[in-house]
Amino acid sequence: MAAEGPGGESPSRSKRADAQRNRETVLTAAAEVFATSGVDAPIRQIAARAGVGMATIYRHFPTRADLVTAVYRHQIEACAEAGPDLLAGADSPLDALRQWTDLFVDFLVTKHGLADALQSDSDRFAALHAYFLDRLLPVCAQLLDAAVEAGDIRPGTQPYELMRGIGNLCIGRDDDPRYDPRRLIALLLQGLQRPQGT
Repeated sequence: MAAEGPGGESPSRSKRADAQRNRETVLTAAAEVFATSGVDAPIRQIAARAGVGMATIYRHFPTRADLVTAVYRHQIEACAEAGPDLLAGADSPLDALRQWTDLFVDFLVTKHGLADALQSDSDRFAALHAYFLDRLLPVCAQLLDAAVEAGDIRPGTQPYELMRGIGNLCIGRDDDPRYDPRRLIALLLQGLQRPQGT
């Protein structure tokens, strides 16, 4: 019979839980560093933000492309999982759509530089892009459908069009500090709304 640790867990299960926590901490820290410094930020900067040694990062992510890919997938998952939670907790489906759009914009900003980082491995990038669409299009569709059903927005907006439009509005943010894509995205969402009294 395996020995149990202080919390009643076997040492191997406890090690796996610690490793998973370390991995999550590294992914969160890497996302924050990538958002401010780009995907070419030094690994030591990510390690310092995560409060782990560089060896921990390399143990989980042997190459920078592995780390960038994992951050991208992690954020796709967070964005996908947020949709139903927001829909359940927001004041209205339109509010849920607005909040999810904010998360989606944060995600797009963080993934800045991903294509360049993975350019040497276009198959990996193609797989990530397919994963992105597979996970996020249904969530966007669910939010749009709920907002249409509640009478908040007009029918007919396709999730791909909305996501693509938001993505296009985010382009150029890094080149011009005076440009805030969120203001234009708010106008875009306002334009989807059903006029009062109809």
